[in-house]
Amino acid sequence: TGRGSSLLPVGVKHVSGSFHRGDLVSCVDLSGREIARGLVNYNADEARRLAGQPSSEITTLLGYHGDEELIHRDNLVLS
Repeated sequence: TGRGSSLLPVGVKHVSGSFHRGDLVSCVDLSGREIARGLVNYNADEARRLAGQPSSEITTLLGYHGDEELIHRDNLVLS
């Protein structure tokens, strides 16, 4: 589509560091190379709980209905 894709929890293998909702975070591949940067929809602890999980489980895992994506495509820039 040319617009790119959002970063969904199911696509995340590991979350490191400390950050808050709305912070700019770096996304790296398994070799540690930065592949994107974006404004995250969850804090670090929440993102760790969501990593690797389908978006349909967000409410169950966090106890509230949040955004379906960790980083929405409108807030994501590929490196």
